[in-house]
Amino acid sequence: MSSFSFDAQPTAALFDHQGAIFALGDGAVRFDTGERVDAHDGPVLSAAIHPSREGVVTGGDDGRLMWSRREDAGALAMSKGAWIDAVATSPASGLIAFSAGRTVTVLDTKDPAFRRTFEHERTVSGLAFDPKGRRLAAATYGGAALWFARIEKQKPTFLKWAGSHTGVTFSPDGNFVVTTMQDAQLHGWRLKDSKDMRMGGYPSKVRAMAFLSKGALLATSGAQGAVLWPFVGSNGPMGKEATEIGYDAGSQVVMVAAALDHAKLAAGLSDGRVWVAEPAAQGLNYIRADRGAPIAALAMSADGTRVAWADEDGEAGVTTL
Repeated sequence: MSSFSFDAQPTAALFDHQGAIFALGDGAVRFDTGERVDAHDGPVLSAAIHPSREGVVTGGDDGRLMWSRREDAGALAMSKGAWIDAVATSPASGLIAFSAGRTVTVLDTKDPAFRRTFEHERTVSGLAFDPKGRRLAAATYGGAALWFARIEKQKPTFLKWAGSHTGVTFSPDGNFVVTTMQDAQLHGWRLKDSKDMRMGGYPSKVRAMAFLSKGALLATSGAQGAVLWPFVGSNGPMGKEATEIGYDAGSQVVMVAAALDHAKLAAGLSDGRVWVAEPAAQGLNYIRADRGAPIAALAMSADGTRVAWADEDGEAGVTTL
């Protein structure tokens, strides 16, 4: 395991095609190979791997959207007077989306002149592209807005459910949209008919979601164990119960990460421990067994062979499974 100690609380951990990347609350981006890029004047608020899978796109409270690589960093956009709360990227389409207040902007990595802006009635807190990178979901108050990412003038499809929606994801088959909510639950919609589903029962707010097992399972944080929702068949989790693995009455799962094509799940706990498990197998592999500050960031490489974690005190590591 490689260990790191940062001077600021991590915002995100990610893997590009070379290795692990940590985005920090002091505006820096740190690479597991030792490089440091001072990307923002203030905290990094959001991060996603660049569509090229090289480096990371970050949004900060300085209103800048940055692309940081091991050798340099460059500005992609500026939002005057507004924080960049959410960032999403699509390797399939080469698009980058970011939100600043009520405005979502879409950029194209292959066309510097391309720019689309989509306005919402309330602040956008989460963004996600569908698997093909053609549609964009924006989580906001009252539900999620669905936009065609390249079309300039349009009226979005709005998936309604009362409350504040803080994050959003598409299922890997593109058939479902799921949001996290401020009041400790998920909400989901089947896109072919907009039929919605409550996904509740959590003791605390859900901060992280991750699909695994080729999209058959959605793992989430927010409970004493990792909660697993089944996404098999045309109805997905509708009418089905979630299961829980790694239950521990003395802690909570605060972060989850997975590799989509593999049956491996990583969980970061409120007491600083990190485990990896295969849902169909027995037992947990604690890759960080020592207790400490709550885990603040967690990522698994796309090939399922490495996990990067970081806690609220800035202690971090990268483990090969």
